[in-house]
Amino acid sequence: MDLVTEITILVLAAFVGFEVISKVPTTLHTPLMSQTNAIHGIVLLGGLIVIGYANSTLDEVIGFIAIIFGTINIVGGFMVTDRMLEMFGTKKKAPAPAETSAEAGKDTE
Repeated sequence: MDLVTEITILVLAAFVGFEVISKVPTTLHTPLMSQTNAIHGIVLLGGLIVIGYANSTLDEVIGFIAIIFGTINIVGGFMVTDRMLEMFGTKKKAPAPAETSAEAGKDTE
């Protein structure tokens, strides 16, 4: 494929991705985030494959960028999922206030 075709595919994919994501209701966004980690894992794997078959510096740069973005998205997705799951967990009790040293000394005398 020539460069113009590849850029056209990239721009069209960006528009389609934006339209799909913008139609997702807010209540479904966080649960879907955990599912997109698998997609970003594929991006990471694709970047590794591109680096492995790289014949030019441009291929290496594109593969490196794919690896970096895929890794950032995977880590961010797991962080969001973890925060979401914390909302449904049991609430931690606040620790009891510690006694001051002056109060502790009065009890022993």
